[in-house]
Amino acid sequence: MKLLLDTHVALWWLADDDRVGGDAARQLDDASNRVLLSAAVAWEVAIKRSLGKLRAPAELTATLLGAGVQPLPITLEHASAVEALPWHHRDPFDRLLVAQAIVERATIISHDDRLRSYDVPIIW
Repeated sequence: MKLLLDTHVALWWLADDDRVGGDAARQLDDASNRVLLSAAVAWEVAIKRSLGKLRAPAELTATLLGAGVQPLPITLEHASAVEALPWHHRDPFDRLLVAQAIVERATIISHDDRLRSYDVPIIW
């Protein structure tokens, strides 16, 4: 299964935070699953860090990639797929993650209940 990390999950998972538990933790620990890190997550973290709205390690992406997480670039197909999404969620990063999950046939790992309004599999 392809698993696409939401930003808060990437941060919590890296920090070994207990908030990542249950089914999400089991799926992330399953070596048969492919864990993806969207460029949108790195972009969101970079923006929020530069604005002083988020404290996150500078080596976030390097550490996750070093642990075997696979990078997922933002393609033109991903960006174009955002247009067809209903406006259940206004956050542009989350909307892009939903579009990427649809295009890539991936399951999003997220604690954000607003994403459940979309026709995309979510695990938490």
